Amino acid sequence: MNRTYPHGVTCWVDVEQPHLDAAREFYGGLLGWSFTVATPPDAPGRYLVASLDGKDVAGLAEVAEGAASWSTYVAVDDADACAGKAVALGATLVQAPADVGTAGRGAALRDPEGNDIRLWQAGRRLGAQLTNAPGSWNFSNLHTADLDAAQRFYGELFPWRFVDQGWATAIIVPGYGDHLEATVDPGIRTRQADAPEGFEDVIGAVVAAGDDPPGWAVVLTVTDRDATASRAVELGGRVLRSFETDYTAEAVVRDPQGATLTLSQFTPPDDWT
Repeated sequence: MNRTYPHGVTCWVDVEQPHLDAAREFYGGLLGWSFTVATPPDAPGRYLVASLDGKDVAGLAEVAEGAASWSTYVAVDDADACAGKAVALGATLVQAPADVGTAGRGAALRDPEGNDIRLWQAGRRLGAQLTNAPGSWNFSNLHTADLDAAQRFYGELFPWRFVDQGWATAIIVPGYGDHLEATVDPGIRTRQADAPEGFEDVIGAVVAAGDDPPGWAVVLTVTDRDATASRAVELGGRVLRSFETDYTAEAVVRDPQGATLTLSQFTPPDDWT
């Protein structure tokens, strides 16, 4: 069964890179990804779909100019309507809704604080088909200088609720756990029995910017934070900082072309079953 994403659930991540072949070497060597070219030969830039164990996990986009950076996409039922609503709420339209072949219809926005976020109305490409496994996307977390303003904007734009779960202010899409249980993850509630209440509906978090710059931070799951961070350095990247939370050991890494991502190793409490 292909994984699907209800309206308001983050569904895909990709990274824009000025030197795509170098990016492919870095991420392939770091995470074991293989790549398929998703653009036609006459396209102005290439787009690679990264896969792990035969399942789509992320994208690499070739750009002629601009800084390398990761982007997060939110699944929406109607990209045009959602983009219009976002603008009415104070966002800036960076890229108007447009079809991406038969893959789907997308748009790029800048929220009122200046953080970029993208919309995805799925066609043939539904979103990431493998998540939370080592080498794949885990969460995207919004680092913001104004927690209240961020919650107001995104809470009106999407069906998001914000719940303090101790580790962070979680972004919750009510009913998402039901969707997962009925489709690709029937054992989700059993597996997360010791997690905070409602964790099956969590899609990310909103956190104070602190040491990190404002924006949507992409978090990838790894088996061993320290080993993966060391491998990133061997491949030309840089470790900006490492830290621990109640449930994870994490490292913020900058790839050789300047895009920043977070590596997260699950380190549950001793009483986690």
